[in-house]
Formats: sequence, structure tokens, C-alpha cells
Amino acid sequence: MSNSLSIVGIQADLSWENPKENILNFERKIYAINKEIDLIILPEMFNSGFTMHPKNIAEEMNGPSVLWMKKVAEEKNTAIVGSLVIKEESKFFNRLIFVHPSGKLEFYNKRHLFTLAGEHKAYTSGKEKLIVEYKGWKICPLICYDLRFPIWARNSENYDLLIFIANWPVARIEAWKALLKARAIENLSYTIGVNRTGKDANNYEYSGDSLIIDYLGNTISKIDNSNEGILHKIIDKNAQDSTREKLGFLEDKDLFFIQ
Repeated sequence: MSNSLSIVGIQADLSWENPKENILNFERKIYAINKEIDLIILPEMFNSGFTMHPKNIAEEMNGPSVLWMKKVAEEKNTAIVGSLVIKEESKFFNRLIFVHPSGKLEFYNKRHLFTLAGEHKAYTSGKEKLIVEYKGWKICPLICYDLRFPIWARNSENYDLLIFIANWPVARIEAWKALLKARAIENLSYTIGVNRTGKDANNYEYSGDSLIIDYLGNTISKIDNSNEGILHKIIDKNAQDSTREKLGFLEDKDLFFIQ
């Protein structure tokens, strides 16, 4: 159990549907970090970019990208999280995988599929929220379009950290920044958004704008430009708990039932 958590988010350009090249890029960045890390956060579909052609790059849970995540977690003694395309039977999922240093895997299938891009036609929607318990922290990891749905992100579980990984285009980047801040404020929770950069095969541009926001809505770490970069911050659970106890806002929240 730890009251502090050292977090790294990696903002990177993604090579289109090229898992080997993307993994090599992330590996270079990760192994160049010389500070102690508790959690590494990668973007959505970190090994391929946001593709609507899952057959081209789908893996199983024992595939090379998941095995690479396990290797990193073990060798760096850190947890690592990111999403990739996973095939199970005849279905494809945009699946977020959280790997503990021990090699233990937990996963979340993206619930809100991005209909504007046809994601709902290529992938199967998830039904269950994931709360990861790690080093005394309760972590809620979600994916991109989930950010627009506050009831799904609602802090009903008294989580301590909310994560969004994304391929969020520059055309709507102001919404990305505003909604991340809103989720942090309404849930009195540290909130981290890790986005990609560059341009994909569909000619969509991504500006990154990865950031960490505290439980009061203050931006405490960010990458201002659209270059590849490392987001890093040590966050303090005691400070958040003290603020929650003092303000009591979470005790007054409405209850929702999701169908």
C-alpha cells in the first residue's frame, strides 16, 4: 500500500496497423526512463492506431503485444495499461489491459463505441466497468469516447484515480481538455488523459494534449505540443482523501442505474 503513485503517460505517434514498429517505439521510450515508476499509461490501440479493420491486427490474450506488456511490467517492476484489438471466438474487442508487476492481467472492453467512425460495426461493446486495486489505490480505466458519458465514469466505487486512454483528434481537442477537467471535478478524483499524436491512415490529425488533473480540476502536468513526449507526476492519495473528507461532495451524489 502506498499513499503516493508515480505515473508516466507516453504520448506517441502510432505507425498504422504496425504492432512491431509501435512496440519498438514504446520500448525505447520506456527503457530510457531512469526514475522509479508505479504505472505506465499507453494510448488507445497503442500497437495499431484507431483502425476499423480488426482482422488486420487482432491478437488473442496470449499474443505478442500482451506478452510484451507482461515483460515490461516484470522487468521495470511497474504496472502498465493500454488498449489493443483482441479477438475472442468470432468477436473483436477494443480491450484495455492492465498488467500488474506480478504478471496478473485485468481487462476492460470499451463500452461506448464511436459510431461516427463505425466502431460499433467492427467491435463488440463491453458491459462491465473495471476497478483495479493496485498499491492501495482503486483505479478506474476507461477508453476515449467513454469520456463523453459522465454516468459511466461516475465515482460510485470511491475510486482514487480515473484514466482515459485515447485516439482523440485535434478537431475536437478542446472537448477532450474540457471533459477531462469536468470528470476530475465532479468525481473529486485525479484524472489522467493519455492521447496519441501524428496523423493516421484516414488523414485524421492528433495533437496529443495529454494531461494530469487533480481532484479540484487543476492541471498538474501536461504536454503542450503535439510532439511525442513523457507525462510524469507523483500523485498523493492523502491530499485527495483529506479534500474529499473536508468537502463531502461525493456523499451528495445521485444514484444511477445503467441498462
